[in-house]
Amino acid sequence: MPRIELIDPQLPLAQQLRDALRYPLRGAALPAIAAFTLAHYLALLPVAGWFLELVIWATTYVYALECLRHSADGYAMPPEFAEPGHGGWALVAILLWSMVLTLLVKLNFGGGAWVITLLMAVSLPAIAMSLALDGSVGHALNPLTWIQVMSRFGLPYLLLIGVQCLIALVVGVAQVAFESAFPRVISLPLFYLVANYATLFNFHLMGVLIHQRHEHFGLQPKAHVLAREIHQDADQHLLDEVAALAPEQPQAALDLLVPRLREHAAPAPVHNAYRQLLKRLGLNDALLVHGQIWMAALIAQRESRRALGVLQECCSIDADFVPDDPRTCGELADLAARLGMSRLALQLCRGYLKHWPRDPQIPHYGLLAARLLGEHADQHAEALQLLDQLASAWPDHPLHTDIGTQRQRLASPA
Repeated sequence: MPRIELIDPQLPLAQQLRDALRYPLRGAALPAIAAFTLAHYLALLPVAGWFLELVIWATTYVYALECLRHSADGYAMPPEFAEPGHGGWALVAILLWSMVLTLLVKLNFGGGAWVITLLMAVSLPAIAMSLALDGSVGHALNPLTWIQVMSRFGLPYLLLIGVQCLIALVVGVAQVAFESAFPRVISLPLFYLVANYATLFNFHLMGVLIHQRHEHFGLQPKAHVLAREIHQDADQHLLDEVAALAPEQPQAALDLLVPRLREHAAPAPVHNAYRQLLKRLGLNDALLVHGQIWMAALIAQRESRRALGVLQECCSIDADFVPDDPRTCGELADLAARLGMSRLALQLCRGYLKHWPRDPQIPHYGLLAARLLGEHADQHAEALQLLDQLASAWPDHPLHTDIGTQRQRLASPA
């Protein structure tokens, strides 16, 4: 399992606010914001537009509440998805009711609407936190619940009230500025981008503050429990012990790491410490063996860029090194080609063709190799020979036409 990024409750408030500002741009939160923003275009549809707008906001709040829960559990990264629930619709209904109530107060009394605005700024954090942690709409709307939440927070609750007011001001100013400067087709996504960003920032900050005071809420942060179960803290203790032992007894330090690497998926720092000790002891063969194993694990964990770095280390030891697994070799060849590392990509393609000549992906990597060879005039002959072999060996493959097209391109005079 990949290392879990945990929220550090000991960070100063200024650092926590900076981290919270970056939160909506990390992990799954960024594509979620983009999706919610673009979805608001559906609100432009006639008749059903207003209902779709409510559905989109409800979905946004469902994810925001999941962010709150996730942060309260100590996770520093946003959640990949949100469990369905009534919390999103409840928040939409509460906000709509506050707007209606504000309008009624203005119409009937000609003033005093600020009281409703103040009440919402004070109560909304408590309502959102109660919905996220308890899931009961009735409990969240109970004023006694608000008082209970506020008492558990104390003075820091004033920070949340201030954030509510600041967000309302920023979003309001953004709406006016965008609508006055751009046509609706442009101002709409810009406004909702700001609004969605502010929403996730706000809910994450609430979760962080709950995490700091989880004992007052009777919570046991799940991220920390999981980190203990996967020995994440134990890994740090192990690395500290290895670092202390390595200067005088590198072989003993290496022996300490071996059992951990055999147990289950070890984090990158453990692998890196192991490789550093192997280099220090000059055990190049062991470095290559470990590289094969770790690259395959990294590809399975979708960390292909880190696997590519391991590959480059191995190639510096053995210039002819290639992964011993077709999936690893193929994915790294594709990645190297995308990153413009043509020489490395060509080496991997050649290795693929040599080691797995009957694999169904041979035409793909053969064609990729031919394209890389075709970038250099002095290698056109080799590329044409390779393309002829592919066309002959795989006449019914879906890439047969592409192979022929590439051959014509290389064979035609410049």
